[in-house]
Amino acid sequence: MLSYRHAFHAGNHADVLKHLVLVHIARYMAQKDAPFWYIDTHAGAGAYDLEGKEAQKLAEFCDGIGRLWQRGDLPPAVEEYVALVRQLNSGGKLKHYPGSPWFANQILREDDRLRLFELHSSDFRHLTNNFRNGGRRLSITAGDGFAGLKALLPPPSRRAFVLIDPSYETKGDYLNVVKALEDALKRFATGTYAVWYPRLARSESRQLPEKMKALAANWLHASLNVSKAKSDGFGMHGSGLFIINPPWTLAETLRAALPWLAETLSQGEGSGFTLEQQGA
Repeated sequence: MLSYRHAFHAGNHADVLKHLVLVHIARYMAQKDAPFWYIDTHAGAGAYDLEGKEAQKLAEFCDGIGRLWQRGDLPPAVEEYVALVRQLNSGGKLKHYPGSPWFANQILREDDRLRLFELHSSDFRHLTNNFRNGGRRLSITAGDGFAGLKALLPPPSRRAFVLIDPSYETKGDYLNVVKALEDALKRFATGTYAVWYPRLARSESRQLPEKMKALAANWLHASLNVSKAKSDGFGMHGSGLFIINPPWTLAETLRAALPWLAETLSQGEGSGFTLEQQGA
């Protein structure tokens, strides 16, 4: 039974990190003339109403994008990300937050392709509605993105950026991520794969990066903590992104952005970041 709805968490600190990296990777890949595919295995609703009851219930965006919205001292990578969020909000007021497919759609070109998967029936309806004018370059599938990924690799263009971003509401998602990556790399070893994961006290979360490191020689791992882990073991105190075959420019970009984000988005003791890399 799927219960996770990202609308309750849209625009939080984890979205800031995830979408900042997404924007950088997509823009880097768009610098080359050859087209590429953006594949999102868990696309969500595509865009979120921050004045709606779901977002207002927890108001997590206030400590995420809300802290960046009016700042005039944003690092370049953060400014590039926030500028795209502003495109979805007319009049200067923060009312809407884009989902990952929306960011990608703003950057991809006419010959590039978006392949989106969403299993939750309500979010699939919202996603379809939000991208009803997507045109021929867009395909949306109501189904399991882990399974759907297999049929898409390798893409005809031999260039792809794959975002794997499940809810992790069950322990099985951690195993599914590793299996999906392992299979994807066998099919298409040169693709760029970005895996988002929550920073939790549970062992599955702590062990996931190490398991992914064993799959590839060229990777980058970035994490952002906004507080220390709670003693009761509940709650997300940060998030991480593990990227296989990252752009060579990403590490330098994050070295400039992560310290600033750790300070700006801090929610108390234990905030900080990690950045590690292996390979070219």
